[in-house]
Amino acid sequence: MIKLEKVNKYFGDLHVLKDVTLQVAEGEKLVIIGPSGSGKSTTVRCMNFLEEPTSGQVYINGTLLTHKNKRQLIRDNMSMVFQQFNLYPHMTVLKNLTLAPTKLLHKSKQEAEALAFHYLEVVGLTDKAHVYPSTLSGGQQQRIAIARALCAETKIILFDEPTSALDPETIQEVLEVMVRLAKENITMVVVTHEMGFARQVADRVVFMADGQILEEGSPEHFFTDPQHERVKQFLGKIIK
Repeated sequence: MIKLEKVNKYFGDLHVLKDVTLQVAEGEKLVIIGPSGSGKSTTVRCMNFLEEPTSGQVYINGTLLTHKNKRQLIRDNMSMVFQQFNLYPHMTVLKNLTLAPTKLLHKSKQEAEALAFHYLEVVGLTDKAHVYPSTLSGGQQQRIAIARALCAETKIILFDEPTSALDPETIQEVLEVMVRLAKENITMVVVTHEMGFARQVADRVVFMADGQILEEGSPEHFFTDPQHERVKQFLGKIIK
């Protein structure tokens, strides 16, 4: 579903991604871990051209992603959940969820609302349909953001550290929704520092540091027998 070939990204003189090559299969749950500043978020943002690579190629569902076709190709295949919830504050939860289905997918109001209520039920927030985002906790807002991504009905959802802006009490409620989603036939790419989530959900874990992929493998491999010394150091600090 996603293929990166020798992707490099510079911000000025800063070489953030260095020949990153990565493939994500249909239905796969890929979790990207690593220290802050390692290029994890930039890698995910290059997958949908929120950041265009300085060099290298990105393929979505077999099609080369270009500046010319990015809008339609991403719209048809991919949604994203950000660190910040990015909900429209002047719209109710229901309006936030029905906006894309009506404007982009050309669904009727009735179809869009049925879809919205279905995914509100998935994230456990049907009772919040008619309130405004400002009345919700951070965890609830992020669950609404996940429901909004689901309403786009794409085959791929990217998650860029979806719990990093939350307090410890609300992190778990978002992770529980993501664990449920992982049982569906959705391709998920998740940047996270939540190792318990990675161990429970990932089909494959990728470790990045200094703009490079240093190691990848199953959760069992990663958390019991990592090979790269940098991976051992990282896991040794965060897993007690």
